[in-house]
Amino acid sequence: MNQEILAQEGYTSVTVADSPVRELFPGVRLRPLWTGSDGAHANVLEMDPGTSWPHRDVHSPGPEEVYVVSGTFNDGARDYPAGTFLHAPAESWHIPQTTTGCTLFVFYPIG
Repeated sequence: MNQEILAQEGYTSVTVADSPVRELFPGVRLRPLWTGSDGAHANVLEMDPGTSWPHRDVHSPGPEEVYVVSGTFNDGARDYPAGTFLHAPAESWHIPQTTTGCTLFVFYPIG
């Protein structure tokens, strides 16, 4: 018996390649993937080798969750290779940077 399986109502999808790209700083690009009605949002962040944030990145009003998809991400204190998950609590901060270049999946559960 062949039964078609349908996705649940409300599902959305986007490919990273089809997501609009916005340059935040030279060599640092943001690709928004999803924004919820409550302000939560998911993005892909691409950083070229040798790039960094020009200032502290403060996590407010809520936490930031990061998965290192490729390359090595540095938070200003230590390196995190591909496959690493990071949870940064609300009001914490870091200075994102990379020597190798990296791609991050970044999720903000509280806007």
